[in-house]
Amino acid sequence: MNPKTSEHGTKSGSRSGQVFTPGRVTVLLLAVLALIFIFENTRATRIRLLIPEVTTPLWMALLATGAIGALCGAYFMRRRG
Repeated sequence: MNPKTSEHGTKSGSRSGQVFTPGRVTVLLLAVLALIFIFENTRATRIRLLIPEVTTPLWMALLATGAIGALCGAYFMRRRG
């Protein structure tokens, strides 16, 4: 059997079998960085929003702020297009 015509020699066959694609490596790297960030920022911090003052871990406050920013960005991009 010719290696060029075998199942493993085609581009489509070798591409679908890859475990570490660039997208998966990027997502894995971001997940590891997020876990490091969480474990490094477990200290409690006081946050004041107008009148109430709450105490929460720093990572949770930053995560909530990022999520609100992402939702606002997605809303405006959706309305734009």
